[in-house]
Amino acid sequence: MHFLDYTIIFGYLFFLVLVGVYFGRNQKSVDEYFVGERKIGHWHIGFSVVATDVGGGFSIGLGGLGFAMGLSGSWLLFTGLVGAFLSAVFLIPVVKSIGDRKGFLTFPDFLESRYDKRVRLIAAFVSGIGYAGFVGGQILAGAKLSTAAFGINLYAAVGIMALVVIGYTALGGLKAVIFTDTIQWGVLLAGLLFFALPVALIKVGGFTGLKSSLPPSYFSFTQISFKLFMTWMLTIIPIWFVGMTLYQRIYASTDLKSAKKAWFIAGLLEWPIMAFSGVVLGMCAKVMFPAVEPEMGLPLLISDVLPMGIMGVVLAAYFSAIMSTADSCLLASSGNFVNDIYQKYICKNAPPEKVLRISKITTVVIGGASVTIALVIPSVLKVILLAYAFMVSGLFVPVVGGLFSKKVSPAGALASMIAGGLTIVIFNLFPSYTPLDEPVFSALMVSLMAIIIFSLIFPRHKT
Repeated sequence: MHFLDYTIIFGYLFFLVLVGVYFGRNQKSVDEYFVGERKIGHWHIGFSVVATDVGGGFSIGLGGLGFAMGLSGSWLLFTGLVGAFLSAVFLIPVVKSIGDRKGFLTFPDFLESRYDKRVRLIAAFVSGIGYAGFVGGQILAGAKLSTAAFGINLYAAVGIMALVVIGYTALGGLKAVIFTDTIQWGVLLAGLLFFALPVALIKVGGFTGLKSSLPPSYFSFTQISFKLFMTWMLTIIPIWFVGMTLYQRIYASTDLKSAKKAWFIAGLLEWPIMAFSGVVLGMCAKVMFPAVEPEMGLPLLISDVLPMGIMGVVLAAYFSAIMSTADSCLLASSGNFVNDIYQKYICKNAPPEKVLRISKITTVVIGGASVTIALVIPSVLKVILLAYAFMVSGLFVPVVGGLFSKKVSPAGALASMIAGGLTIVIFNLFPSYTPLDEPVFSALMVSLMAIIIFSLIFPRHKT
């Protein structure tokens, strides 16, 4: 790689750290740190939502799907379009209204308003642990890209990625995250559409060359099993209703109209724009590097095929995607442990300055734990889907119950979270015992039965 490429990449990473320093200088409140004073417009929020949801894990994972199965892999991000539109219509009007009125900072804040403090506590643990897993997936994606591009050791690459992401997130809070997300998504979109895709297609002889080099199945949208399709739908769409990162952005939006606009923008950017860009690049990588691991095809395409200067821009684009998700998930996990556990159960009357300091320390600690996750599980997409499954299985049914039914009791919500979360863990450890051949679906059914049974046995007290 040329000196110019190194200059572009490391200059960009250094800029992100400076952003964190800039926004962290005058921070005085936890409200500012976690929800940006609730004054952020729909374009910033929309770009941040899609940058967070797609991120590097899905960017690298999507390239791997294009490599392995072709255009059918684009269905992965179709879930984003559906999830964004459904949550804009059903979730945001409720959450934004009550969140602004009561000054909510986190997702468990909303659950406590619908149930009680016990539900809040369990939700905070489920969400906090799940998002720590997300961060691990993003760091691993960045490390794989760094290994292919720079030839450095995977462990060293994980360490470098972690230092940059943890650094500017801990310093700057949500304003730094959303500001950098806007830049990062712009860089990613430009890098893919104007640099990576044109160059890769030229290398394989255009769409004609691509079609002649790959089996016909790669150009079909039906080369995906119904089981896999439903796994993606059941695992990813519900995350739009339980994602702490999304609740933070709902609260941070200037008003209800702005929040809904942001979600519509995010959905359309995910599918078709990002979906087809990612899988077509993966298909080009399959032509050029047919024998490598699917998730390494795209990093190799970037590092070995793109010319000087352009490679630096495209690498910066992918690093942007990776960090835009890692920073948001890291801040979400930190918010769960600080706002929902430390402030509510450990030190209720801590002064704002102390809480802000604890928030930054917690962000660093969670980032360190995420590094361990990145080193233990070798597949980017597997890490992310496991984290999604854990959160969805434990949280989706109680959220829907809280939105649409007054008969769901706190005991029912509590039982549902515990039963769903434990079920997905057990079925992932022992997949041969999964009764419905799909862990997420099985766990959701257990969660649903638990909420019905316990709400009937221990009904909500009338107030």
